[in-house]
Amino acid sequence: MLKKPSNKYHPFPQINLPDRQWPSRIIDKAPRWLSTDLRDGNQSIIDPMDGVKKRRFFDLLIEVGVKEIEVGFPSAGATEFDFISGLVQSDAVPDDVLVQVLTQSREDLIRTSFDSLRGARAAIVHLYNAVSPAWRDIVFRMTKDEVREIAMNGAKVMRDCAAAQPDTDWNFQYSPETFSTAEIDFSIEVCAGVMEVLRPTPDKPIILNLPATVEAATPNIYADQIEYFCKHLPNRESAVISLHTHNDRGTGVAAAELGLMAGADRVEGCLFGNGERTGNCCLVTMALNMYTQGLDPELDFSDIDRVIETVEYCNDLPVHERHPYGGELVYTAFSGSHQDAIKKGFEAHNTQNDELWRVPYLPIDPADLGRDYEAVIRVNSQSGKGGFAWVLEQDQGLKLPKKMQADFSKYVQHMADQLGRELNAADIWEAFKGAYHVQTSDKYFQLVDYEESRASDGTRLFAGKIAVDGGTQSVSGRGNGLISSVVTTLEDAFDLNIKVLDYTEHALGTGRNAKAAAYLMCQSGDQIIWGCGIDEDVATASVRAVLSAANSAVVA
Repeated sequence: MLKKPSNKYHPFPQINLPDRQWPSRIIDKAPRWLSTDLRDGNQSIIDPMDGVKKRRFFDLLIEVGVKEIEVGFPSAGATEFDFISGLVQSDAVPDDVLVQVLTQSREDLIRTSFDSLRGARAAIVHLYNAVSPAWRDIVFRMTKDEVREIAMNGAKVMRDCAAAQPDTDWNFQYSPETFSTAEIDFSIEVCAGVMEVLRPTPDKPIILNLPATVEAATPNIYADQIEYFCKHLPNRESAVISLHTHNDRGTGVAAAELGLMAGADRVEGCLFGNGERTGNCCLVTMALNMYTQGLDPELDFSDIDRVIETVEYCNDLPVHERHPYGGELVYTAFSGSHQDAIKKGFEAHNTQNDELWRVPYLPIDPADLGRDYEAVIRVNSQSGKGGFAWVLEQDQGLKLPKKMQADFSKYVQHMADQLGRELNAADIWEAFKGAYHVQTSDKYFQLVDYEESRASDGTRLFAGKIAVDGGTQSVSGRGNGLISSVVTTLEDAFDLNIKVLDYTEHALGTGRNAKAAAYLMCQSGDQIIWGCGIDEDVATASVRAVLSAANSAVVA
């Protein structure tokens, strides 16, 4: 890298817009969405989609609710032309959907584009030519007048081709390509010239698409360009202002959002941001950003994993694990403090009286996108007690008392350090069973059977059989309640002295097949030990919890 990059790169110029209004505006409705996955997205993947994949992607876009779809570049070759023509001839385009084709401003290419749509009920023909100084001076070696003439001549051919097919409801779109790096007044001049040819009206407007073909400035500059354009365009009421941002600086979505605030009406992009170089505006991200602000984006991503599956298959590109909203890890917390906050957020959400979403670290409810909560918290060596407690609750239904979480954390941390990898739910369950001798064969004391009765003085009598060291022993004891009678039994029969400090229980599941979980905090000598019992019967669960604590006391 250069020590003085200013010798090679110059800062992008500001737009003279002292009375800009967009910073104080909000996005209060969904824009018109156009997917260019089948054109811009398709031309930027290693192996372009064949007709089968394009049709699968097209059907997905229809299902998601996209109403304007750029289906290809018909003059690029037979594959593109045949796909577009096939959509029309097979009546595959719903009545409420507009298909769009792209063409350079050359007469033969424009005529081919119209031919591909022959017989369509309605369609958009998208004309473009580059207008920026770099393209005029370096690529085309043309004057401004010559560049403007290219655009106007293309518009005339479009007008005449449309007139030759009057049964189709034709819509026109023009892009001053490289808009974001062109002189803004010249872009307005070229667009005004195209409008003079096509004569749009408020009832039949032209779409003027203003591409950030290469993102070269911060999003606020693009917003200034859009607001300036809207303020100075003649006959603005007869134009739909459309945005087509790229992500070269990593702010393609932000630029499109600010562009809407600046007065635009429409957004072009791709699902999950596919497109040339660093990609286009991600329609998923932008739509769900709106959703999290309480605004209906009019696109449906309620089964986002199936959308991802189709996009990855058709593009042969993975959706990154950290991609907003859709990535595999975007709802996952490994950090202990994050996990604790999320766990408490869900607990509060489940008891509140309204639907307002306010779970820390989760800007959207994963369930709204068809995701479950299994992957929200995952456990590794960086995790805390809130993490494995969440996993146990989600996987096994166990709601460990807070102090028991602290006790169990040392077992989880030991396992994580020993294995050197993320712990899954099965790992954590095995660690729990081993730590508290639950549903394992390594127990010293195992309940075989028991009966409980009440003595004439009101005390409880425990009489049972306990497997000990390979044999079965009949034991009994008396106490104020069932738990105290089992504790007395252990002391009388095995000289094991434990003192119960705390007891909690809860149901596991609901309905007739629900089980119960019981937890005991005990003292054995100078040590604090814990026990857990699980059974269909809550009383038996408490007995098993006492024996679990007893096993911990013996091991300790």
